[in-house]
Amino acid sequence: MPIIHMTIPPLPHYIIGGYTLAPAGRKHPSRRNIEVFDLLVVTRGCLYIGEEEQHYEVSGGHALILRPDAYHYATRACQEQTSYYWIHFQTTGQWGMSEEAIAEERIVGTNELIEKAKERMLSSSFYTTQTFTKQLPQFTKLLQPSKMESLLNQLVQLNMNDHIPSVKWKQQLAFQEVIEHLSASMETQGPTPSALCAEQAASYLREHYRDNITAQELGESINFHPVYIARCMQKEFGCAPFDYLMRFRIERAKLLLLQTDLAVARIGEEVGFNHAAYFASCFAKYEGISPRKYRQRFSHG
Repeated sequence: MPIIHMTIPPLPHYIIGGYTLAPAGRKHPSRRNIEVFDLLVVTRGCLYIGEEEQHYEVSGGHALILRPDAYHYATRACQEQTSYYWIHFQTTGQWGMSEEAIAEERIVGTNELIEKAKERMLSSSFYTTQTFTKQLPQFTKLLQPSKMESLLNQLVQLNMNDHIPSVKWKQQLAFQEVIEHLSASMETQGPTPSALCAEQAASYLREHYRDNITAQELGESINFHPVYIARCMQKEFGCAPFDYLMRFRIERAKLLLLQTDLAVARIGEEVGFNHAAYFASCFAKYEGISPRKYRQRFSHG
């Protein structure tokens, strides 16, 4: 099942939408590279649509998202009167496609982390925006078709007064609910075995990050072989278990450095490091700066 991955923030934003009642014999228009996403939600009948090499039959209670960079065309005319909502939306953030769902949290590589740390050093504020991935099924059976129809009808009705800023805001809020309903329809299909293993391992590492965890202990705790765990975490999170644990420890250390007056060595112990020098070395590797200098950068003195 094709999945659309969007980096958030920024939030995907509603542009315009409408309701169409297509008689039997009408075809959906063919278009190429329209530069916006086109969400189609059929309430009755069926739309027969192709995107590049893939063909879809979008019947009542189903939704399809057409990509902004692809060729869309009708594979056949409607066989009966067909009613559907259409929504054009876009995101100014990054987006991509995959054939299956992936873990929403991803730990980036060491080099990328160092580069991000250098960028943060140029900023005057610690409170930088944290992004995450929102996943949407390109084609899905809706979990609550009636609820989706109500939201889409609300969006269309608001079009009458969308010249008013407060109305535009209401449209964006309603559209975010539409996005959430699309996402929820995918979640009901359940995670893959690989995702389940990776999520269990990540949960264990987060819960026991202060402990000296070995690969064998991790495997025994969730009943998976360490090699399989490593393969699953690499696939779902983009890193090995030890790297995931290290990143989490460093993030915890950063909070303690800013929110407490604990000595640097003590903070290292609090987040699972037995030796202060090793803590300082790991912190500098991931953040590009020593723990002490990191704290001094945000101090008032």
